[in-house]
Amino acid sequence: MQLQQLQYFVAVAETRHFTRAAETVHVAQPSLSQQIRALERELGADLFLRARGNITLTDAGEALLPLARRILADADTARHEVLELVQLRRGRVRLGATPSLCTGLLPDVLRAFHDRYPGIRLMIEESGSHDLVRELARGALDLALVVLPLPTASPALTTVELLREDLVVVSSPESPRPGGGRRAVRIADLEGERLVMFRHGYDLRELTVAACR
Repeated sequence: MQLQQLQYFVAVAETRHFTRAAETVHVAQPSLSQQIRALERELGADLFLRARGNITLTDAGEALLPLARRILADADTARHEVLELVQLRRGRVRLGATPSLCTGLLPDVLRAFHDRYPGIRLMIEESGSHDLVRELARGALDLALVVLPLPTASPALTTVELLREDLVVVSSPESPRPGGGRRAVRIADLEGERLVMFRHGYDLRELTVAACR
C-alpha cells in the first residue's frame, strides 16, 4: 500500500468522479484508475461501486476512508516535522564543553547561535574532556569542545581543531615571578611551586602534570 494510492483513493471518494479526482491530484485518469485497482487487489476488496455517472463507496471503502485520511495527515505532519529540523527552525543540540571553554569561548558563540536559530534548544554539559568524550561516544551528547589529543582514540568520533591557546602562569604580585621575570616561563621554572589546577579527570591537568614530569 502506497501513500500515492491512498491519496488517489481519497480524491475519488471526495469527488465521486475518477476524471475530476485525477485533475485534483494532477495525474492522468488512466494512471489514477490503475493505482486504485492495484490498491483494491492488495486489500482484496472493491473500494468503489462503479456505475456510469455514479461512483459510490463500498463498505470496504467506507472503512478505509477515515484511515486513509489519517495516514495522509500523519505523512504530512512527518514531512513538516523533518523540514523544521532540517531548516533549523526547531530541535535540540546537546553540547559538552570544558569549564574553561564554557566561561571563555562559549557565551558569545551561544548567544549568536540563539539569535540566529531561536527555535533550537541548547543543552550544555560542563565536564572534563575525558568525561565528555565518553558521553559523546555513547550518544548522550551531539558534540563537545575538548582538549586534544583525545584521551583514547575512537573510530566513531571525528575531531576538528578549532583553536590553539598558550598556557600562562598567574601568580600573586607579592610572590617572586616564576622564571626570574622573563616573559616566557619554562616548565622547569615551576619546580617546587604549589599550583592551583583542575581536579583529577580533566585533561588540561593531566597534560600539565605530564609536562612537569
